Amino acid sequence: MKHIFICGESYIGYTVHVKGADSMTTSGYFENVGWLRGALEKAGYQVTYMPSHVALDQFPDTVDKLKAYDLVILSDVGANTLMMTTTSFRSSLPAPDRCKALKAYVEQGGALIMVGGFMSFTGIEGKARYGVTPIADVLPVKLLPYDDRVEVSEGVVPVTVDKGHPIFKGLPEEWSYFIGYNRTEADPQRGRVLASIGGDPFIAVGEFGQGRTAVFTSDCAPHWAPKAFLESPAYGILWKNLADWATGGKA
Repeated sequence: MKHIFICGESYIGYTVHVKGADSMTTSGYFENVGWLRGALEKAGYQVTYMPSHVALDQFPDTVDKLKAYDLVILSDVGANTLMMTTTSFRSSLPAPDRCKALKAYVEQGGALIMVGGFMSFTGIEGKARYGVTPIADVLPVKLLPYDDRVEVSEGVVPVTVDKGHPIFKGLPEEWSYFIGYNRTEADPQRGRVLASIGGDPFIAVGEFGQGRTAVFTSDCAPHWAPKAFLESPAYGILWKNLADWATGGKA
């Protein structure tokens, strides 16, 4: 059984409620990984999940540690979480470069998928910042140097470009709508765009060294991904196919 490592898809919320002359606060911890994790486990993969706040201290920091997994998925977790380790940020001591380790992991035969979100690619207000990391060197698209979010309240429907690719096996020809995505730029020398959204890459794949990478530039959970997609058979088929391709075969 192949092993997938998912990092991200979590947050801690803090809300101020103003009620006339009075105010109060509430807080909570939330995870949105359930749909993705469930789809991959149903497809026969073993899944290890690491929330964003845990990754600050525990994200694998060497190629050897990353090689425990056949595929790494980064979803809505910014580059700062990988670059600002507890050791380097809190103690000002040197620590391994985890972005550099991920790049080397791919080049030595590992697989990486980046999923869209406010803290993916370049992200909200440019805060995700992957374009300034070594990870950008092994992504099949170019990242923008500024806030790359595209919000489409009326919905936008992706278009499959390469219908014969195995990632689309068993999928319907028509996609669900999406409410937004991260804008990236196609680069034929880096990878192949298999589907587009709003004229921009939606699904793209590439091979770097001995490894493979893919991007899915919208979300695997709300708010960009609607229930029409999350609860459809196509959701599970897509993530199984993406994982199968990225890892070079079936689970």
